[in-house]
Amino acid sequence: MNNSNIIDRIHRNEFTLIAEIGVNYYDVAAKLGISLMEAAKFMILSAKNAGIHAVKFQTYKAETLASRYSPSYWNTEEEPTRSQYELFKKFDAFGEKEYRGLSTYCERINIEFCSTPFDFESADYLYDLMHVYKISSSDISNLPFIEYIAKKNKPIILSVGASNLDEIKEAVSVIQANNKKELVLMHCVLEYPTIYSHANLLKIKSLQSEFPELFIGYSDHTKPDKSFDVIKTAYLLGATVVEKHFTLDKLLKGNDHYHAMDENDAQNILKAIDFVRLLEGSGELQCLTSEFPARANARRSIVAAMDIPKGVQLMREMLTFKRPGNGISPKDIDKIIGHKANINIVKDTIIVEDMIRLDLEFREDKSDV
Repeated sequence: MNNSNIIDRIHRNEFTLIAEIGVNYYDVAAKLGISLMEAAKFMILSAKNAGIHAVKFQTYKAETLASRYSPSYWNTEEEPTRSQYELFKKFDAFGEKEYRGLSTYCERINIEFCSTPFDFESADYLYDLMHVYKISSSDISNLPFIEYIAKKNKPIILSVGASNLDEIKEAVSVIQANNKKELVLMHCVLEYPTIYSHANLLKIKSLQSEFPELFIGYSDHTKPDKSFDVIKTAYLLGATVVEKHFTLDKLLKGNDHYHAMDENDAQNILKAIDFVRLLEGSGELQCLTSEFPARANARRSIVAAMDIPKGVQLMREMLTFKRPGNGISPKDIDKIIGHKANINIVKDTIIVEDMIRLDLEFREDKSDV
């Protein structure tokens, strides 16, 4: 398995981008005239070439996932299938053998493999193939299934789309009662695509507030915006792991192509986040080395406001404050008033200690400029 896995990256506070391939490889295979396995591997390699850190699939069988009479909940102009069962039946050919092959391929090219199980059987056989389990928002109320996965004692990524706080708390409670590994909550909106005004990214902060001991991420279903402001904002609000649908062609018909990122989008997202991280800096409350010249020259020193003859006692009206800041700081003016000039001090001269007869107390207490 990939040594630099999602959880390790989260612990290191490194931005992590997950490409949700899902079942998009079916449409890619049809377009390119290649096998499903070839298409899936082609998409994994494309994600790797883009710099993406992990890929994720969806593992299910239509018979165990949806009733034959389950209606659609997606944009039927993009995906015309009107039954969930009929849609899922078109994309459930892969089983343990195929996912094992994909996991091995991911390990070989050094990108993390993950797949969301939607039934107990796939949860079992995916155990040896992944570092972390992903639980879909659609199963947040499926507490027996959540408990079953939690007892496998691997880290869990739980999407919390279309859920209320009490439902999230209940799912988290079940997980924590059966699993002491890391838990990541993923804000997402179950609207395909999510219009920008529905993104509700402040929910990331709300989840942090409600679950301060957990990691928080974001599963994005908006269409990629030109400047990738959605993902940049999610990151700045605290989502260090972001999952987004991935495709090779956003013009392909199907449920998860039209709001997905492609390889070029992914590269630009990673560049955008790198730039944001560059801007963030360390956050330390101290002067930067690069600021030293400006600190010295833009700050002010005590300056003679008139000619001050040698031996004359310094008075407040004799002094003013001007740049640069390589003399005595204005904050120390009370410490030099009343002392006598050692030399003739010409008007507009920056006052330094050697020009004044100072007592020992001033020399010991004076702070660095």
